[in-house]
Amino acid sequence: MKMRTTTSTRCALGAATLVLTLGAGGAAAQPVFGNPSPTAGSETSQKANAAADQAIYKPVEYVNKATRGPALVVIPGEIKSNNATFTQRFLPNNIADYAELELSQANFAVLERSNLGPLLREVSLAYNLGDPNKARETMQMGKLKTTKWVVKFDILKAEQIAENKEGFDGRALGGIFGSLIGGSGGVATGIGVGSVRTGETSGVWLIGMRYKIMDANTTEQVAQGYQELKMEVGAKSTSVLGVSQSAKGGVGLDTMVQRLVQTAVYEIDSKYKE
Repeated sequence: MKMRTTTSTRCALGAATLVLTLGAGGAAAQPVFGNPSPTAGSETSQKANAAADQAIYKPVEYVNKATRGPALVVIPGEIKSNNATFTQRFLPNNIADYAELELSQANFAVLERSNLGPLLREVSLAYNLGDPNKARETMQMGKLKTTKWVVKFDILKAEQIAENKEGFDGRALGGIFGSLIGGSGGVATGIGVGSVRTGETSGVWLIGMRYKIMDANTTEQVAQGYQELKMEVGAKSTSVLGVSQSAKGGVGLDTMVQRLVQTAVYEIDSKYKE
């Protein structure tokens, strides 16, 4: 006996199949974004993307991530560098944001500063001044009661320590060749050599960060450490007979600060978790 499949039955089966297909694909699907750049896929695009891949955020595998860390609060640190380029780009809150992210990734119980509201200023003042009485007073409020550590990250150094430039300008040499060879051949040679321009510049920065861990109740220092990383930025250009090529890049200050925070949190995670 054959079973007749009605239109409504076929529609129901089709809808069920579609739901199952979408559900199976949606569970594993990752966001995919387009690239509207008019040079997407070109040689210059590929080179620029390859350079950017070296600076893209990479999560750190913290060695003690499986162990839950103590409850802590990150307070804004200090930027002690006088470098104008750095101080114009960063505020202590920016660094504390990176720190909250990485400490959470390392499985510490982080009480976010946004949840403290106006109390954050009192907490920061108490620990920056080392005032245990004020610290005990603030730590008896709300969610702060379970806090064991107060952590801060300070920038102690941000300076460009080296720069090197080199290049070639063919105008003078082109003139010499043109006069030596003479005639139309000399003119052509002079124009060719004189059109050559090359240049290359490299600069190296040193950026240093200190972290301090303080006891939430006594303001006494539990531990501290210092990390320093090198940042290189560079540019080069070539021009021959009106055809030019240039490139510039390097890890930016934002990325360097985030990497310093990751390095510091890695040390805190591996050394001071109980």
